[in-house]
Amino acid sequence: MTLIIDNNIVERVLSMETTIEALEQSYLALARREAVCRPRIDIRIPTKDPAKNYQWGTMEGGSTDGYFAIRMKSDVIYEDSRGGVVTQEKYCVKPGLFCGLIFLTSTETGEPLAFINDGHLQHMRVGGDGGIGVKYMARKDAEVVGMLGSGGMARTHMQAFTRVRDIRKLQVYSPTRANCEAFGAEMAAKYNIEVEVCDAPEKIYRGAHIVAGLTDSAVPVLDGALLERGAHIVNIGGSGVPDAASMARVDAYLRFGDAPAPTGHDNFPNDAEHIGWEARPNQPKFGDGRKGAKGHGVMLPEKRVTLAGLVSGEAKGRVSDDQITWSERGNLQGAQFYAVAGRVYEAAKALKLGREIPTEWFLQDIRN
Repeated sequence: MTLIIDNNIVERVLSMETTIEALEQSYLALARREAVCRPRIDIRIPTKDPAKNYQWGTMEGGSTDGYFAIRMKSDVIYEDSRGGVVTQEKYCVKPGLFCGLIFLTSTETGEPLAFINDGHLQHMRVGGDGGIGVKYMARKDAEVVGMLGSGGMARTHMQAFTRVRDIRKLQVYSPTRANCEAFGAEMAAKYNIEVEVCDAPEKIYRGAHIVAGLTDSAVPVLDGALLERGAHIVNIGGSGVPDAASMARVDAYLRFGDAPAPTGHDNFPNDAEHIGWEARPNQPKFGDGRKGAKGHGVMLPEKRVTLAGLVSGEAKGRVSDDQITWSERGNLQGAQFYAVAGRVYEAAKALKLGREIPTEWFLQDIRN
């Protein structure tokens, strides 16, 4: 039987500890060439509304450990401006609804194992990346988090940060004060930490050992001029790259790794975060196709180390408490979904959770 696993089940069975472990193992398997993935690929098509475009996005990967997964997203993308901040918005069918699915298969038999809603797993895998970056690059005594954003990504990042460091204080700002206060109260109660809800974004940097920009902004939100010595940077949104001032101050840069080039095409550009194809390419697009922007690749090659290099001892990351560091996943999204979805599937199956549908529905006797 093939399982249908919804977000409620994912939230029930998937811990942050499991997420971080699965991600680390997958990234190291890629370095050993025991796993494989490709960069995210998007297809963008204009809608009848010139302020919106359709975007189909996929990322995929698998391992000799037995699982393969493709993550699929079907979105209508547009941009909005709130308080002078340009944000990326999306929906499927109507605002407030989204379509993201993970299709998990067996690499031993080809069997369709599960269809999994990607919502909660998506937040967990991105938060897990933040935790891995802090684990390997933040100061050992890091205890103060400065955060821009108070949504779902902020919650899973705090979950990850508290798993890898003894966090004592959170300084947080987001434009909607009520949301920020509710988030702050939740974090204070959940992690027994001091929380300061800031009334201006610049206040989150004061004394912060970990600075996290976790927003849906379409442009960078961090201000590198305000970083204090010893800070570690985590950045989501804003094209995936911190602002130029932050980049100029980075002393050491952890990029977990790069997707391998296709077999027989060693010169194929393979460090891009995402690759897009567009109908009416001269017509402006939104989201990750904003103004023809390319998905960034390796940003600071002279300062870059990989996760495999750190784990093996072949490379060093932070070498002093005064250094400013930055971590990012690289274009390994496809390697995340088979690893984490495999853990979710195993846990759901063991607990007899999920909706069973006949595997025969997906099989046929006509050769494809």
